[in-house]
Amino acid sequence: MDSFSPEIWQSLGLTIELASVTTVILLIIGTPLAWWLARSKSLWTEAVAMIIALPLVLPPTVLGFYLLALLGPRPVGVLASLWGGRTLAFTFAGLVVGSVLSALPLVVQPIRNAFAAVGDRPLEIAATLRASPLYAFFTVAVPLALPGIMRAAVLGFAHTIGTFGVVVMIGGNIPGRTKVLSAFLFDFVQVSRWREASWLAGGMAMFAVSVVLTLTLIDKYSRRRST
Repeated sequence: MDSFSPEIWQSLGLTIELASVTTVILLIIGTPLAWWLARSKSLWTEAVAMIIALPLVLPPTVLGFYLLALLGPRPVGVLASLWGGRTLAFTFAGLVVGSVLSALPLVVQPIRNAFAAVGDRPLEIAATLRASPLYAFFTVAVPLALPGIMRAAVLGFAHTIGTFGVVVMIGGNIPGRTKVLSAFLFDFVQVSRWREASWLAGGMAMFAVSVVLTLTLIDKYSRRRST
């Protein structure tokens, strides 16, 4: 580990910051979206769910390419002109946008399932006690769906830690600015620095094991609450 350059520790901090910011945004966006998907009777519901699920099957580099085409510099960046021509490509903000879109289905689906499992009965009881829909959402639905929300947060964080294709396409590989751990691993392999690559891959594998363990504990907690 002492053979790692200071840049990789900087990259570790950047990766954790990216995953943390992304997870918060995902929960802010994904929770009400999942609530709507779980409760809505609209004909558009499954169409929206299908669009949200696209990143699960779309190659990450393809998603990153389209983000680059939308958010990149002129003349390619279609949306750049909306904020004065400033590009989000190769910036931390661009990394966040790419990470949020990439991990959105992994966050929305567990929360949607958790809200669907709550059912109508608890909300009907809250309504008879004159609770407003918003109050019932935060005091009844969210606490009952908490294990699913926790599961979604862990998945979103873990996915962002390990993502590569999207962040490299939209963020590039700029040390100190957009170079995340997965990009460092790729660079180590490219120059045959196998010892550093092995250490880094091992650390990320241990992180993945801890994520699986955390999800298992959340499932046990959920089952204990339901009994």
